[in-house]
Amino acid sequence: MARLIIKSPYIKCGGGQGADGYLRYIATRERVEIIPDDRPPTRKQEQLITKLTKDFPDVKELLEYEDYTAHPTKAHASSLITLALEEHWKQVQQTDGYMKYIATRPRAERLGDHGLFGDADHVDLDSAMSELEHYTGNVWTHIISLHREDAERLGYNNAQAWRALIRAHRNDIAAAMHIPPQDFRWYAAFHDEGHHPHVHMMAWSVKTGRAHLDRDGIRQMKSQLTNDIFQQELLHVYEQKSVSRDELVKETRKVMLELSRQMRETVCEHTQAEQMIWKLSEQLGEVKGKKSYGYLPRPMKRQVDEIVDQLESIPVVNECYQKWWELQCEVNEFYSGKKQQRPPLSKQKEFRAIRNAVIREAENIRLGKITFEDEKREERGEWVDNWEVSYECLRLRGRIEDNKLPLAQRDEAAEDLAQLSESGDVHAHYFLGLLYRDGGLLLPDAEQAAHWLELAAKRDLPAAQYALGKLYLSDDPEVHDTDNGIQWLERAAQNGNTDAAYRLGKEYLTGKSVQKDTVKAAEYLRYATDQNHPWASYLLGKLYLTGNGIHKDAEAAWNCFRRADVYGHPYAQYVLERQDQWHQPQLLLTVSRLLYHMSNIFRDNAPTVPAQPRMQIDRKRMRELQELRIALGHQPDDHEEEQTQTQTWGGMTMKGW
Repeated sequence: MARLIIKSPYIKCGGGQGADGYLRYIATRERVEIIPDDRPPTRKQEQLITKLTKDFPDVKELLEYEDYTAHPTKAHASSLITLALEEHWKQVQQTDGYMKYIATRPRAERLGDHGLFGDADHVDLDSAMSELEHYTGNVWTHIISLHREDAERLGYNNAQAWRALIRAHRNDIAAAMHIPPQDFRWYAAFHDEGHHPHVHMMAWSVKTGRAHLDRDGIRQMKSQLTNDIFQQELLHVYEQKSVSRDELVKETRKVMLELSRQMRETVCEHTQAEQMIWKLSEQLGEVKGKKSYGYLPRPMKRQVDEIVDQLESIPVVNECYQKWWELQCEVNEFYSGKKQQRPPLSKQKEFRAIRNAVIREAENIRLGKITFEDEKREERGEWVDNWEVSYECLRLRGRIEDNKLPLAQRDEAAEDLAQLSESGDVHAHYFLGLLYRDGGLLLPDAEQAAHWLELAAKRDLPAAQYALGKLYLSDDPEVHDTDNGIQWLERAAQNGNTDAAYRLGKEYLTGKSVQKDTVKAAEYLRYATDQNHPWASYLLGKLYLTGNGIHKDAEAAWNCFRRADVYGHPYAQYVLERQDQWHQPQLLLTVSRLLYHMSNIFRDNAPTVPAQPRMQIDRKRMRELQELRIALGHQPDDHEEEQTQTQTWGGMTMKGW
């Protein structure tokens, strides 16, 4: 992996100590000739490396340390010891045990009689040493290192290339060290040795006590040098491999979306998580103010985190999170050589919304709120009997729905549908209203939708009455009308629309649009239950089980659940199998509901094609690259994930006619 390593220790001058010795060392130091030696390191080398890593823990960040740990040989041990000792020059000078290990090595690459370079074309070594001999401030000794293969491939295997690079960035390095450019002094030498050719650079300010270097400064230097060294290669990689990268993202996204779907459809029991949520719900009663993660006391935050981590152990959740994590690592791999461990789900900032989902569920339990679990419900209230629809209306609707037809033909069919509606066709009224409500070929227009739906509703079309009622109860400010919404739902229910009766039951339970009336809600639910509506049966069973606003009746509850199960309710069987837990009915399906919420959060955070890396490249070059791609037959957006748009009518595709 392409990487640049920068280490920046410093020498504190003054009091009889100076940096001139180090300057002479890096200027005249002879290059290490690494003799291939795959034999194990000597005992002395092992002991010294153990001491080095103990005395100087940052030695473990060196590329040489990675080589040594991966392949502990005499050659790798020698390279590691040499650079580690150089990096800690000041301490080495004061320790006889280290100094004894330093040996003379043959052949240095030199630009003249020495290997030193700086701002000037020719560096006078004696003058430079004299300057440092009398300097009393801190001198930083940067070590900038590359992998051998990167240095050879990119042309940084010689002193001239490094001199040009550092000269180009000397003001950037000065800024990172908080030194004005005019006060910045530096010298460097290139050492071409082993697997990691590197540069030793000494840098300081002519005004003592003015310079300082922190972690942000080191990151700044590394970023600027990395962008310069690897810029063209990054550009090449992202131009040549963009298609495969995007394919990786698309495939990962497909897997995640499928796992999210499985999560939504999972009926799950997790006793430990359920009991933790129950305990949390009791404690939330003691919290004043906003019930969200950021406002909770620390002990309760830890409890929420524990619940989320328990949910992570559910196989489908763990698999989905792992797929997401693997992709993030692959996309970011080029920029960081550090291998990251997957954090717990509770600590992953992209999925913080899961924590608040847990809190909301616990709060609902505390307040005794009736939950509906009907997100997966297939609505049939807007269905119409095709046998009642005219042939012309069906034909036009089919052409509007057909995505394979040219857009002009579909537009023409929509115009013909409008003309048919003007002639008084009740189903044309209805379908045109749905078109204006849902958009697609026509721009969404709630007022037009209400107009055409009302024409059909007044002619006693139950599906239109139901759709109109929902439209008036929606949050659209152009048409929101609670009274009209309830009235049209009531008319639809009276005409046998069981989805309308179920919706009315929910409205009277929540009190969102009408005054809360559990008894009236139960009446509508009983009506829909008698018509074999599985969701009404299930909800009525929950009311009987909890006694929330009506007479508690366990036998009636289980009869409702059994009826819901017969007619295909996805959760009824799960509840029936756990009749022994009926004393805590609020906990039933708690984890399943959370899985549904989590699936939506994972879906919203499914990977997308990542943005191109931020590189220092001018607009002209970017324009040239874009023109080249187009000339090769690419479209500007040809890496976008294709989406198949299916026009829906009342929540169902045309296949459901």
